[in-house]
Amino acid sequence: MLPVITIARQYGSGGHEIGERVAEKLNIPLLDKQLIALAAKQSGLSEEVFQRADEKAGSSLLYSMVMGNYTFGSRITGVNEMPINDKLFLLQNDIIKKKADEGPFVVIGRCADYILREYKNVFHVFIHANKEARIDRIVRKGLAEPKKAPEVIVKRDKQRANYYNFYSNRRWDDLSNYHLTLDSSLYTVDEAADVIIAAVNARKA
Repeated sequence: MLPVITIARQYGSGGHEIGERVAEKLNIPLLDKQLIALAAKQSGLSEEVFQRADEKAGSSLLYSMVMGNYTFGSRITGVNEMPINDKLFLLQNDIIKKKADEGPFVVIGRCADYILREYKNVFHVFIHANKEARIDRIVRKGLAEPKKAPEVIVKRDKQRANYYNFYSNRRWDDLSNYHLTLDSSLYTVDEAADVIIAAVNARKA
């Protein structure tokens, strides 16, 4: 059986496109922005509210729970009074675990490798690229002006690192968290997807 594939990625590395292509080639679902829609449906809150909180670190309240005896898979009293960031994380945590019980999929970001750390049939990927390739990608896609692109990359990477470090109590850039790290500047999107699939298949074998 195919594993769940988690993909963490540097901003501008093309991680979302590569994850999307892996899901297409393996004919399995992709979970990314769909998680926001599912969380909104489950909570009764609007998608717009959750979109603003997506992959941003939350409050000291949840941090104290994480550092104490609280485990993410459990329900806690007062969750409805939590800040939106924390509520979204807990909802996505539950959704990712439930989906993992049902079958394989590709999930982008959201501490998925940490959330599924106790699951056996999971393959964790970290996608990175050199700064020049990342700048070129976000400029070509109209995500930043050339002069501002380096600053945008640093800011978005910091945001992702803070989110991961906060909710997982691990470091986002600790490569020992992942089974495969991939320099996407060496490959096309198709080639990068094929490398990941080959690694998944080799691990299965």
